[in-house]
Amino acid sequence: MTYCVGMVLDKGLVLMSDTRTNSGVDNISVFRKMFHWQVPGERMLAVMTAGNLATTQAVISQLEERTKAPDDRHNSLLEAPSMFQVATEIGQLLRATIEERQLANGDRGRGRFTASVILAGQIDGMEPRLFLIYPEGNFIEASFDTPFFQIGETKYGRPILIRGYDRAMSFEDAVKLLTVSFDSTLKANLSVGLPLDLMVIERDGFAPTHTRRITHDDPYFQAISSSWGDALRSAFHSLPDYSFYFGDDDQAAGES
Repeated sequence: MTYCVGMVLDKGLVLMSDTRTNSGVDNISVFRKMFHWQVPGERMLAVMTAGNLATTQAVISQLEERTKAPDDRHNSLLEAPSMFQVATEIGQLLRATIEERQLANGDRGRGRFTASVILAGQIDGMEPRLFLIYPEGNFIEASFDTPFFQIGETKYGRPILIRGYDRAMSFEDAVKLLTVSFDSTLKANLSVGLPLDLMVIERDGFAPTHTRRITHDDPYFQAISSSWGDALRSAFHSLPDYSFYFGDDDQAAGES
């Protein structure tokens, strides 16, 4: 399993992904799930992947080949006129890759090779955009109503994002919010694990503004994890106490 989040802010885009893949409790590995390509001053593209590792690696390898094509060959990834067209290209590639593997494996392959992708980026003269691409190749775009996307093990970290997100927040606060979301997911599900990859893309920057790999001994992650646990316990104990017994006044008030 995995966990990846892409978030749209007024200032740009923030991405975070874990790196754990597993085929059972005794076969756990670390693989990067965040990748990016750029044309200085013209465009910045980043993707995060979740799902079958062989499928996602095949998709990324083909995207890498397209970015390294000779100058006399058309590069659909780095020459597409809009982020919508980039999402369309990646969606078609993802769908074709999944169908190819399912066909090769017959009935055994059905459902085994699915994957999904978060695409983030900006092309010069246009807004930063964020897309969620489904295994079928279709996709949706982030909006004011849905300003972030998650793929993988989404349920444990989602409530934190919903409560804490603010489109006008700083990059630093967005990283803090994502760190708390990932820490909660790590605590709840062993199929998501460190290290984490972080990328910040500032509006009109057309390059990663900040990248970082967060490891087990990262002092910031440890401080957030410890402080968040303490804050939750403190908030819990500050809530009104529940009682199994009610006085006459309380009972009367309840009946009224």
